[in-house]
Amino acid sequence: MTGATRSEGQWTHRFHPRDDSDFRLVCFPHAGGSASYYHALSEALSPHLDTLAVQYPGRQDRRAEGCVHNLAHLADLTYAALRRCEDGRPTVFFGHSMGSILAFEVARRYQDDTGAPPARLFASGYPAPSRLRGGTVHRRDDDGIVDELRSVNGTDPVWLENRHLRAAVLHAVRGDYTAIETHPRVTGVRLDCPITVLIGDDDPHTTVAEAEAWGEHTTGEFSLHVFRGGHFYLDQYGREVTGIISAAVRGEPAPER
Repeated sequence: MTGATRSEGQWTHRFHPRDDSDFRLVCFPHAGGSASYYHALSEALSPHLDTLAVQYPGRQDRRAEGCVHNLAHLADLTYAALRRCEDGRPTVFFGHSMGSILAFEVARRYQDDTGAPPARLFASGYPAPSRLRGGTVHRRDDDGIVDELRSVNGTDPVWLENRHLRAAVLHAVRGDYTAIETHPRVTGVRLDCPITVLIGDDDPHTTVAEAEAWGEHTTGEFSLHVFRGGHFYLDQYGREVTGIISAAVRGEPAPER
């Protein structure tokens, strides 16, 4: 990763800069994830969107920093960083898993502070803010957290079998799970922007009913896309996810699947 990909300090990375794009897309990673998770999505969207991927503290080039164990505080820090790198273009948010709730919280701050939320929120692979389950994964020992990672198939087994790589992964995962599992449910809060939700039909972290509850959090259009697959369904359906994002930003119907 080169310095040329960095936007607001270490908070965001632009892998395929498109200053001529009409829209910016800000991507929020899952628990334990990093900005690089969105490299392929950024490349696929680069003809249409200028994509920024958020880099949370405590991983990759920010490994020396401590993780942020409180999601509201992480939202405050992320919001401040994004405000500093605004360039006047409308922005859409995409968050997967924990990232969907963080994206919602940052969108709330935009709406509360500026009167203007993002142009659209894409929430992937997680229950609505009003249906958060909590959890105790962050309290498990290392083997227990590894069991969780294996159950959702979101981590390359090589990272879990190598002692040094595993330690780096678990540091970020434990910190992020602490943040999302202790974040309280949010009710009665609506964004003045459309919300598009995407989930896998065999995701242990959310059900269709929990995903449909995202509709309670918007005053605008709501749509739900259900894919065959688990928590990381989007690794299998990158082309379809790209098509849904591109069509929504252009104000067109979602492509047939």
